[in-house]
Amino acid sequence: MASAASLMSLQPGRIRTLKEGSKAGLDAGMGPVVYWMFRDQRVKDNWALIHAVHQANKSNVPVAVVFNLFDQFLGAKSRHLGFMLRGLRRVSDQLHQTLQIPFFLLRVTEFPNFFNPKLITCLLNFSKSESLLNGEAEETVPKFLSECGASMLVTDFSPLREVRRCKEEICKKVNESLTVHEVDAHNIVPLWVASEKLEYSAKTIRGKINKKLSEYLIDFPTIEPQTRKWTITKNHSVDWDDLIADVLRKGTEVPEVNWCEPGEDAAMEVLMGSKNGFLTKRLRNYSADRNNPCKPTALSGLSPYLHFGQISAQRCALEARKLRSSCPQVSSYLI
Repeated sequence: MASAASLMSLQPGRIRTLKEGSKAGLDAGMGPVVYWMFRDQRVKDNWALIHAVHQANKSNVPVAVVFNLFDQFLGAKSRHLGFMLRGLRRVSDQLHQTLQIPFFLLRVTEFPNFFNPKLITCLLNFSKSESLLNGEAEETVPKFLSECGASMLVTDFSPLREVRRCKEEICKKVNESLTVHEVDAHNIVPLWVASEKLEYSAKTIRGKINKKLSEYLIDFPTIEPQTRKWTITKNHSVDWDDLIADVLRKGTEVPEVNWCEPGEDAAMEVLMGSKNGFLTKRLRNYSADRNNPCKPTALSGLSPYLHFGQISAQRCALEARKLRSSCPQVSSYLI
């Protein structure tokens, strides 16, 4: 089995094309690649980000990450949105500090024209900038792509009907030269690879997934350094403290909790921490106590991080698999 660290790009089965652009798009190397982050809100172990950077380097163009902030999404309140925003703040910082990739938060009323008018020919050097723009994703994302002259949009996968409809609308509104790729960065085996039909039984789909694990349960490659970096003519920073406070005021019916720290580093601490990590300290009781409501610490505690994509399920499985010989209980966690 080939190591993912040796691969320059993803397995083809993890990517599907939602819209094929004309030759005037990415092949011509005109505009940047934009990764619309939605379900997988992390920098590490993110197949969609890996793919976006790889595609940008292939065409010698810059790459940026955008996130469309919603005020309400399927009943989300301050507990959910506060946790998400604090995690995104860390994503923004990590993108800048480790990869020099800009992060744009799409939310505010007007869409400022802060891009260089000549950006269509390519943006070269990165300056630390973030933008807060407004509206539904089917409106803000196409407008952002148009403003920056993007040649490709990469997005992570979500099975929700509302998100699928949104992506269909985006594909209709963007320039015909732009290509749209969807990457399943959430599931170990991509959903469309695991099964071609609707499944109603864990028993039947488990077997299908297990047959594909040898191909898809592999180590993540290191994200390639960018060959060209993004530049912006103005500095548009996000006041994260004010934004988070505003969200918390609007969703006070379901307040935040203080026992769950957001972010990728916190997620890895819950998984692998030396003090109380699930795999390092608590796994031995999982098989016997996981169905006992009086012993909640027997469970992994990773659900919030998996839900918001702050940790990869594939990373959890990779780390757990390393313990099979020394800890038989890990099998009950992986199945």
